[in-house]
Amino acid sequence: MPQEQYTHRSTMQTSEGPQVYKVGIYGWRKRCLYFFVLLLMILILVNLAMTIWILKVMNFTIDGMGNLRITEKGLKLEGDSEFLKPLYAKEIRSRPGNPLYFQSARNVTVNILNEKTKVLTRLVTGPQAVEAHSQKFEVKTLSGKLLFSADDNEVVVGAERLRVLGAEGTVFPKSIETPNVRADPFKELRLESPTRALVMEAPKGIEINAEAGSLKATCRTELRLESKDGEITLNSAKIKLPNLPQGSSSSAGSRQKIYELCVCPNGRLFLSQAGSSSTCQINTSVCL
Repeated sequence: MPQEQYTHRSTMQTSEGPQVYKVGIYGWRKRCLYFFVLLLMILILVNLAMTIWILKVMNFTIDGMGNLRITEKGLKLEGDSEFLKPLYAKEIRSRPGNPLYFQSARNVTVNILNEKTKVLTRLVTGPQAVEAHSQKFEVKTLSGKLLFSADDNEVVVGAERLRVLGAEGTVFPKSIETPNVRADPFKELRLESPTRALVMEAPKGIEINAEAGSLKATCRTELRLESKDGEITLNSAKIKLPNLPQGSSSSAGSRQKIYELCVCPNGRLFLSQAGSSSTCQINTSVCL
């Protein structure tokens, strides 16, 4: 019986013919697939064209991009460059023979940091002022000679000559220590204290010299020349004391123009008409 059933099935399949099963995508699915493939190709072509355009606009080459060139010594920038974030570099310098410009809309700040990123020195150039924050500030020549230095203790000017060009001169609220004070050629030198005293002290002496002009010392109350251990010498061809008081003459009829210089015990000077002997004792009202 099984053999008869097998023979019957084989006869039925032979009489009906072979059956073909179709494998693949047909209809609207096939059309959608072709559309997506075409769209993908278009996007690839557009992307390739945009990439080529960007490379051309940005000037990408083997050596670099745009104004940026990669050389054996580092990076080389040609033209103006803008940095929107911090720039870290070991050395920044311009091309030989060209200046280096730092331009900012607000200020330019240069910081020197230590290993712990703590600011040691800061230089700030802003629209109002230029500030330098450090323990010591020095200005030197190319040969290494100190021209100017400033720290918490003192300010040193190492130049051979310090010139002050202000019309009102120089104001020192406290003392000044210098070996020489002089004016420019053909200019007058004035030492003035409008509201306080003017004191000049030196351990070995003070020399006031006016080689091509006159020397004038004025004050409101007293002018004192004092020497504790030495003497005061007035060495000149003419010494004039025009406003000295005069004592009374010894005789009413005497009209001579010769006077004797007298000194009171308190140091005041006065004139007395000269005689055969000293006449300083005649009038002592000046000394009172």
